[in-house]
This record gives sequence, structure tokens and C-alpha cells, in this order.
Amino acid sequence: MKRLFDVIVSLAAALVLLLPILVIGLLVRLTSPGPALYWSDRVGRYNRIFRMPKFRSMRIDAPTVATHLMTDPSVYLTPIGSFLRKTSLDELPQLWSILKGDMSIVGPRPALYNQDDLIALRTQHGVDALVPGLTGWAQINGRDELPIPEKVKLDVEYLQRRSFWFDLQIIARTAWNVVRREGVSH
Repeated sequence: MKRLFDVIVSLAAALVLLLPILVIGLLVRLTSPGPALYWSDRVGRYNRIFRMPKFRSMRIDAPTVATHLMTDPSVYLTPIGSFLRKTSLDELPQLWSILKGDMSIVGPRPALYNQDDLIALRTQHGVDALVPGLTGWAQINGRDELPIPEKVKLDVEYLQRRSFWFDLQIIARTAWNVVRREGVSH
């Protein structure tokens, strides 16, 4: 049922958001050198690596580490990068990953391939068995500000509580947080 929900909702969202997606892609290309999309190696279900697209919000010379590990991520932002991140519009291309089955609408956010501490803790607690999500329980309870052990604790709580109803609550809170631009540090 979850997979069917993911496909229906992501297809509907892609159709409704097609024009904004095209406009954002064009704006990214016009405001900074490089491609509109940034393809990032991420850790999926059972720690399988997959390629996840995002609208590029960082310059092409930005280091490939989690932004919380950068001294000053704002140095690498493109002219519209901060806006894309604060509004979460940079995440729209991930609808493709949901349609492919690499991601779900709700689940733990996919770790970067080099976030060994996060990957190890998730694996230790069985969270690696979940399909990563566009949004998740940890995402709406702190997002960028959460230390890794707290993030994993929330991922484990999601693993234990997951249900269709819980996913709907997370989606509703995500929409609310995006409107309020809550939990984004850059």
C-alpha cells in the first residue's frame, strides 16, 4: 500500500509541479555555471547506494560533504541556492527517485555515501531496512540541527511506529514546516 501511495502522490505532484520544476531548472542554469541538477550518491535501503537528484543549490566547486560539516556552507551557495533550500524546492527532483522506488515519500532521509557514523548507527538499529524518504520523523523534529545520535533515535522511533496514519501526520507536519521555513539553517 505504501508503494502505491508513493507512486500515485509523486506522479500527481510531478504533473502539478511540472511548470515550477521547469522554471526552477532554468533559473538554476541562468544564475550559476553548471547543470541544473546535482546527482548525489546516497545510501538507500539495506545500505545500497543510489543516485539522488536535487536542484543544484551549491556552486560546482563545493566539497561533497554534508553541509553541517562545512565551516561556512553559505560561501558555496548559488545566487538562488539559499532560497531553494529554505523553501525545500531543491528537493523536487527527488520525485524521480520516489517513482523509481529508490525513495519513499516518508522515511529516514537518505544519508550521503560518506556519512559513515550515521550509516553505522542506522544499521546497528535496523533502520537500514527502511526505504529512505523525501521527509521523515527526524526531518520534522529538527532537520539540520539534530546531532546524529538524536536523528537515529527518531529514525528508530519511526521504524517502530510506522503506519499509513503516521506517514500522513508526518506529511502534514512537513508541509507546515516548509511553509514556516522551520529547521533550515542555511
